[in-house]
Order: sequence, then structure tokens, then C-alpha cells
Amino acid sequence: MQSTNSSQAETVHKAHFFTQALARFIAFLTRRSARLLTGARSLWVGCKPATKQRIYYANHNSHIDFILLWSSLPTPVRRKTRPVAASDYWQKDGFRRFLIYDTFTGVTIQRSHDGLSDPLEPIKTVLQQGDSIIFFPEGTRNLNDDAELLPFKSGLYHLSQQFPEVEVIPVWISNLKRVMPKGALVPLPLLSTVIFGAPLIITPDTNKADFLKQAQQALLELKEVEFQ
Repeated sequence: MQSTNSSQAETVHKAHFFTQALARFIAFLTRRSARLLTGARSLWVGCKPATKQRIYYANHNSHIDFILLWSSLPTPVRRKTRPVAASDYWQKDGFRRFLIYDTFTGVTIQRSHDGLSDPLEPIKTVLQQGDSIIFFPEGTRNLNDDAELLPFKSGLYHLSQQFPEVEVIPVWISNLKRVMPKGALVPLPLLSTVIFGAPLIITPDTNKADFLKQAQQALLELKEVEFQ
């Protein structure tokens, strides 16, 4: 009986090791491919790469936004940074679940909820553990060519108030509407830029409307940096 249990444990260990190895390989391949195909460059104009805990928030135009931002982080920073993604997309099948959880170490949230539970709870758990996150306050992809940003949801504000010690960093991702247009299966070979700004200045008495306005303005100001 003991021999059987030992054999089963060894099989589970080997399967876990293989899964981890495959996830690391896919993560490496994805990072290199995303940056190669998009010609992505990173501009740190308002802060420097650091392993301190941060909320990186960005504009949202395509499903590869978080991949490009995540890939732009130096390895020590990337290992402590987890992208936030929509569970209704990333939990559709086993392969997507493997990608978001094992490959990108992401955290998923429900975009629609019953109003009884806190949709931000998975993110709060990650922040309580000391990790950084990649967050998209628009809540969904902006497919409107006439709007640079969709209205921000209130989640970013509530996270900043509950975790005041965590830096909130705006990140503008340029060109991804053209790099990864709706319906495309692979990115088009166009140049993209990931621009990291200065931490937002937040006080305990900052109200939600002012905070969201400040957060949006910080992103739009970064958009202009690319052309300076």
C-alpha cells in the first residue's frame, strides 16, 4: 500500500514538474514573440523598474495588452507581477486556463456579478500577498476608434484606497489597435511602445471622481511622450 502511494505521489510530482516546465517555455516564447512581432520598446519616463509593490494600470485595446506590458518588465519585476484578466474569456477552456494561471500567473475576475460578492476580492488577495498587478480600469477592450479611453470603472480607486502603500503607475500602450485588430489571430508586425509614468499622488481624502479624472489624465499625458 505504501509503495502504491509512493508511486502515485511520484507520478503527480512528475506531472507537476512537466506542467511547470511547459508553462515556463510558453511564457518565454510568448514574451519573445510579442516583442519581436510588435517591435515593442519600453520607455520609463516617470519611474524606474523596481521590485516594490505596484499597481500598473493601462489602456485596453486588445487581448495581448497585458502580455506586452508583462513582457516589458525586467525579469525580477515580472516574477512578482500578476496580470488581472476577465474570467469569462480566460476560463472558457482548459488551454486558456493553463495560459492565464500557469504561464502568466494571472488572476481572473468576474466582469459581471450579482452585487452580493466583491468582484475585486481575488485582486485584493494578490495584493495582500505582496505581489504587484497589471490592471485595466476601462474594464473591457476599447474598440471605439473615436475614443482614446473608455470611462474608468471604480475598481482602481477602491484598490488605491485600501492599499495606500502600493504605488499606482500609469502605463500607456501605443498602437495595439493596429497591431492586434479585432478578429486577428496573430499580431501584425507594427511598432508599439509601452510607456511607464510617474506614480499617482493619492491622499486619503481624494474622492473617487477626482481620482479617476487624475488617473485618466495621467494616461493621456503619457500618450504624448511617444512623439516628443
